[in-house]
Amino acid sequence: MNAKIADSLKSKGITSAAVLDALGKIPRERFVEQPFRTSDMCWGESPLPIGHNQTISSVYTVALMTQALDLNKEHKVLEIGTGSGYQAAVLSQLCSSVFTIERIRDLSLKARSVIESLNIHTVTFIIGDGSIGFGEYSPYDRILITACSPDIPSSLFNQLGEGGIMVAPVERNGSQNICVIEKKNGAMLSKEIAPANFVKLIGKNGYEAQTPQRCGF
Repeated sequence: MNAKIADSLKSKGITSAAVLDALGKIPRERFVEQPFRTSDMCWGESPLPIGHNQTISSVYTVALMTQALDLNKEHKVLEIGTGSGYQAAVLSQLCSSVFTIERIRDLSLKARSVIESLNIHTVTFIIGDGSIGFGEYSPYDRILITACSPDIPSSLFNQLGEGGIMVAPVERNGSQNICVIEKKNGAMLSKEIAPANFVKLIGKNGYEAQTPQRCGF
């Protein structure tokens, strides 16, 4: 990530030095398809296709959602929607461990291969229905959902530790917004921070598999 891209992110409100440093350490071009590895496309403002009707989010979206998690090196993070693996790789630079779930086997295996080739060994890959979470290692300090949900899945909120933060795109009244959800005294406190247009969260506590999907944000 060059200085121009960093300055652009700062101008859009990405002020966390730790997040910017993490973005700089992860070679984004390793997570995008060959035709899109030019600097302008790879680091541009548009999502890029990664196959299976899925996308890798723009750098700004990754930065915004990561910053909203307010991570530290002690945190255990659950990510719903591995996709290309780029978001998980960025998270790995900011916390102690990442558990990432992907329903599409080919994407999970490819992401794992890339991440392990970068000598990152704090990410655990799970193939399955992300909408129900992964209770075996709960509670989590942070949860990140990288697909839009029709509501905040209670199954995932229940796996969030007290005082934890979840960041998720949620569809309400026909439009999507990235929400930051905090768990305080067991209660859910939610606020919207930005509009979004993610692919839909497919699963038991998301949308049905036959629901038409949108393009990424």
